[in-house]
Amino acid sequence: MSVIAEGDTPVGVDIRTLRVSYDSPPLDESAMADDPLAQFRTWLEEAASLGLPEPNAMALATATADGRPSVRMLLLRGADASGFSFFTNLESRKARELAENPRASLLFFWESLHRQVRIEGRVERLPDAEADAYFATRPRDHQLAAWASAQSRPVESRAGLEARLREVAERFPGEVPRPPFWGGFRVVPERYEFWQGRASRLHDRIAYERAEGG
Repeated sequence: MSVIAEGDTPVGVDIRTLRVSYDSPPLDESAMADDPLAQFRTWLEEAASLGLPEPNAMALATATADGRPSVRMLLLRGADASGFSFFTNLESRKARELAENPRASLLFFWESLHRQVRIEGRVERLPDAEADAYFATRPRDHQLAAWASAQSRPVESRAGLEARLREVAERFPGEVPRPPFWGGFRVVPERYEFWQGRASRLHDRIAYERAEGG
């Protein structure tokens, strides 16, 4: 077994042969919900019922105004008829990119179920009241970290970051307010794609697209 490195030099495991065989049942269009949000919730609940770690984990893809992409993992914090919500530092790279190019794609992947869901759409800022309400539910140490972290920017050292956290804890001995530079976004879906892994790589995909007028 070998890894293909630069110059095709074998150094470890051969990534060309790493694969999983899928033996999942077919994704039958007649069994899918008419509403893609309802179908998404069904799949999310099935993943959660199996005890999968962080079934609400998702990849968020954004891009600059000139189309330079970036992607990262974060957690879904709301899914309803208005869209899919998440929260972040408003000075982070993802927030800056969404400000100049308010479109995004989400990817949920539940490996043990051989399933993934892709969601694409426009993005809007959540009202401050929604950000306040969610921030109040976070553990205290998470709230303090939101104040201490200069997300997407270099820090002098880990020790300096931890010192900043201690300063914030002393500043807010009781209730921790939401930082003005921390808030939420909502992806308003225009397209869903449900993917089910199948044998021989003949996977099933069923897509929902928003028509003119909704």
